[in-house]
Amino acid sequence: MLRILLTRRWVILTLVFAMLIPVMYLLGIWQFHRYQQTNRSDAATAQNLAAAPVPIDRISRPGATVPYSEMYRHVTATGVFDVRDQYVIRNREDNSGDNEGYYLVTPLILANGDAVLIARGWVAPNGVDAAAYPSVPGTPTGTVTVFGRLAPDETTAVTGIHNSGGLPPHQAMLINSTLESRILNRPVVAGYIALVSTTPQLSSADSAQVIPGPNAASASTTDDMAVVGKGVHLPYAIQWWLFAAMVPVGWFFLFRRDVRDQRGEGRQKAEPVPVKTVAEYMAERKAAQAAAAAASGAASDDPADGAAESTADTTTPAASGVGAKE
Repeated sequence: MLRILLTRRWVILTLVFAMLIPVMYLLGIWQFHRYQQTNRSDAATAQNLAAAPVPIDRISRPGATVPYSEMYRHVTATGVFDVRDQYVIRNREDNSGDNEGYYLVTPLILANGDAVLIARGWVAPNGVDAAAYPSVPGTPTGTVTVFGRLAPDETTAVTGIHNSGGLPPHQAMLINSTLESRILNRPVVAGYIALVSTTPQLSSADSAQVIPGPNAASASTTDDMAVVGKGVHLPYAIQWWLFAAMVPVGWFFLFRRDVRDQRGEGRQKAEPVPVKTVAEYMAERKAAQAAAAAASGAASDDPADGAAESTADTTTPAASGVGAKE
């Protein structure tokens, strides 16, 4: 066994198997941390959705950063919509996920002069030119109170979307308060509000397709809900750990098979040539003699031999007679 284990093949196989165990274990740890992170995020989402709404200035302000722990928190803001500076965000899907269009964003000017970006909802692209500014709903005038979900600024690092330059007027790729503050030339509160409802209520002509949010009923602090409907990180972690445990088992069975194969080949090479016993030898000799005797007897019964003997008997007396006369 040691001789087999020290062969080049088994040294390499053993090293590879030994390296697989810690790699699979660490992959399981990584998935488990993702599971814990998802679980904490679900708990924070459920808590924020269940919390009573607060004015946005209690959580965010211009130049600040909305913490992700406050994501989906219900907030309110009161002001007047800035129709002139509203714009659309390109390449956004509708609620079904089948159609690509735009998000309509309208700044809401607060009493102190700050602006809050309101994502009013999804609108379909222009039927003639998909890149052109789309047909958007109307915008109410007068003071309005907005109720919605707070979200942090979109960035390339988080979304993977690059804010391309050279876009048509009033079009952008990201909802970002810092970028919009430069365009509006006024302070813009960090983050944006995904509109849920307004007071007074918007008419159907002034309404876009509301951006869907997380389902409060499906967000839970229990571990199970972080797996069912919230990702499969925990099952993946368990899977990697099972793979790590199976590596030495697979190594053992593979090595045992090689040992058995080597022993089987040794037995075949060492198998002696069979030797006949004296009794077997004598039996074969008697059989050969009996066969020879049988063959001799068959030859004596041949008719040609009988004819030859008969001729010899006939000539013998004649020969005797001739000798007698002489």
